[in-house]
Amino acid sequence: MGSTLQYLEILTTESQHSESEILSLAFQTGLRHLWREHILGRYLNQTISRNEAIELVGIDWVELAERQQQAMLEDMAWALAN
Repeated sequence: MGSTLQYLEILTTESQHSESEILSLAFQTGLRHLWREHILGRYLNQTISRNEAIELVGIDWVELAERQQQAMLEDMAWALAN
């Protein structure tokens, strides 16, 4: 696996964007990801409603989080039964 600097060099060279553009995009992407995880966590912890989570991150992400939570609960139930 490459280093952050290697990723930056490859993206800069292959996309023909400046380092500052790549870093700005990476920051924005990371921030959106952190926001989405925060909102989905709040939804799964029942501190916000499903509708509010859908408004903030979209139904696809909410449904994915629900499926992942259900799979995790099924795995835990299986593990505890054995």
